[in-house]
Formats: sequence, C-alpha cells, structure tokens
Amino acid sequence: MFFSLRIALKSLTTHKMRTILAMLGVFLGALALTGVLHISLAMERKAVLETEKLGPNLLMAMSGNVRFRRGDIRTDAGNTKLKLPDAMALLRGLPSVVGGVPYLAFTSPIRAGDKKTMCQIVATWPAYPAIRGNHPQYGHFFDQDDEDDKALVCALGPTIATRLFGSPEAAVGQTVYIFRARLRVVGVMEEKGSDVSGTNQDEQIFVPLSTYMRRLSNKNYIHGVYMQLADGTDFEAAKATAQYILRRRHGIKTEKGQPDDFRVLTARDTMQLKQQALDLVQTLGYISSSLSFAIGGLGILSIMILLVRARRLEIGIRRAVGARRRDIIRQFLIESGAMSAVGGTAGTAAALLLLAVIYRLGQFPSVYNAWLIGTSLFGSAALGLVAGAYPAWSAANVEVLQVLRDE
Repeated sequence: MFFSLRIALKSLTTHKMRTILAMLGVFLGALALTGVLHISLAMERKAVLETEKLGPNLLMAMSGNVRFRRGDIRTDAGNTKLKLPDAMALLRGLPSVVGGVPYLAFTSPIRAGDKKTMCQIVATWPAYPAIRGNHPQYGHFFDQDDEDDKALVCALGPTIATRLFGSPEAAVGQTVYIFRARLRVVGVMEEKGSDVSGTNQDEQIFVPLSTYMRRLSNKNYIHGVYMQLADGTDFEAAKATAQYILRRRHGIKTEKGQPDDFRVLTARDTMQLKQQALDLVQTLGYISSSLSFAIGGLGILSIMILLVRARRLEIGIRRAVGARRRDIIRQFLIESGAMSAVGGTAGTAAALLLLAVIYRLGQFPSVYNAWLIGTSLFGSAALGLVAGAYPAWSAANVEVLQVLRDE
C-alpha cells in the first residue's frame, strides 16, 4: 500500500497543472456543498432566533395581506380596515388569550436638538413589553395613566437613543420632537436586534396609542394586534377563532369567495414564510454542488484514461515482473481517490474559512454541521473511486505481450 501511494504521489506531481485542473471540479463541488448548505442552516437558525424575539406564545392579527419580500415579512400599509374595536373583540373573544396589545407602526423623522434621524414609531398599549418580551433597560415604559391621559411621552430603542444623545442611559428624561410635538423620554429599551419580520427593534420608538391617535394624528385604525396565548394552547384552533371573529365583524363571506382584508399569523407561519427562501437556497446549493461534482468526476475520469494510455509500458513491465491485476487496479484507484480527496478537502477547508467571514460580517449564528462536513469529505473521496473504476479496470486488462512488443 505504501509503495502504491508513493507511485500515486509521483504520478500526480509529475503533471501538476493537469492534476490541479482535474481536482478543480471536486474543489468547487465541496465548496458549494459545504458553504451554501451551511449558510442555509445559519439562516434557518437565525430565523428561529428572530421568531423567538416576537414574544412567547404569540398570535398576530394584521391588516391587509402579508407577503414575503427580500427576506422580510411585509404588510399592506395602506389597509385601514382593522380598527381598535376589532382588537377589543379579539382580546375578549379568544378564551386562550392571557394578554394583548393593538399597535400602529409608521416611519417618521425624530429630532433632538440639532440631531435628526429616521425611525419606526410604534403606537401601542403599556402591556407591549410583557407581550413582546421587549423590556426597558433604562427608565421605564409608559404606563396606563400615560395612555389614559394621552401623555406626550415615549420610550426609545437603544440605537435611536445613542444616535440622538450619545448613549442609552443619557436619553432618559430628555426631550424629542415628533411632528413638532414635544415628547419626554421616560425609558430606553434593551437591545433586541431584528425580529423575523425584518424589523430592527433597536431603531423603534414607542408612544401611547391614544397619544398618537388623538394628539399626533387623527387616525382611527390600527395595523395589527399582538396576542399572547396561554401555554398548551392549540394555536391552529385559536387562529381559526380569530379569523372567524374578524370575518364576522368585517362582513366577509368566504363562501361567496370574498377575500380576507386581514391576516392572522402564528410564529410557525412566519417561519414558513422564511422557509420558502431557505428551501430555495438549499436547492441551489444541491444543484450547484451536484453539477460541480459531476464535472469534477468527468475531469478525473478523463485524466485517468490519459494516464493509463501514457503508462502502458509501466503497466506492462509491472505485470511482467509479477504484479497482479488487483495490484494495478488498486494503484489507479489510489491515484484517482487521492486526487479527488485532496480537491474535496481543499474545497471544504476553503468553505469553512469563507463561512467564518460570512458569519461575522452577516451577523449569522455560527453553525457548523459535522455530518455535512463529513459527507463532503467522504463524498469527494468516493467520487474519485467511482471515476477511477473504469480506467483502473482498463489498466488491469492491458495485454502485456502486446505492450512489450509495441514498445
């Protein structure tokens, strides 16, 4: 075996460029298989973490249609059919609801002194932190008295607080301006990052719903309702009940083909919307790696056929001095397997290095799958054995007397 390996290494290093070109397809296949599929796993893990940021046992009713676009979940901002009484009906009508808040979100500039920035303003009820699991880190969230009095107060996301006041802790007690209205900052929220809808929660500002609807604007609609359900709740049953309540209130007759003007979602639904894009990434990864491996296998096959033809004299001499057919087969299988294994190992190593950079720059969780890495390495070596099977068989069946006579 050691002697065969020495011959294999000498043969492969004699024609370096030819060997490198043969290994290139396997290299790209291992790179695609390891890299793309790991990225899809990291995206899936990130989606799970973002879904958890929505809040525990969350059921969402949103106005208009909900669609998946550019990795984020989008709703029809212009839909005004969902009203505050609808939210009250949902909170009273669902027996499994332990709490809930309506909300209305919009993008607007906010100013503090000579500093100005764009942000998403969320008008909601005081129970929002408990429902969404997003609590103040400094100061406090506005309370029920603020909601009842339509108080001009707000809580800032940490990123917005830093932009306007230099640090989150410095923002509490300061003044900001929205629509020329002067609001006092009562708290700064903890860092949460982006949720599954693609919204960066650190760049939000929270105001009492009554304040926005009566003092900052003159709107009588909401964008949605967040509802926290009790542990052990059948989410699909709760979702069906919520749909029934809203269809009855909006006079929607589904038996007549009338479409809903709202969407009720669970955390599982949001994951399914994300999963559509993740499945596409995985499919592309399988296709690209399969094509690369196929090209690599054909490259190794063609190189090994050329090697057999170029080394007919060597094969004849070895057979003449006592080498058996299986020795010749083993020799060429070692060469093709080594060529493919080196290419696959290099491709897998390069993919792992790229993944470390992508995870850091893209802020993805570091996900490494030992089974996937092992499959890439084993598959590369196996591909070389398969591609080298026919050339090895051809070499073992070379006619010794004919070769020696020709030479």
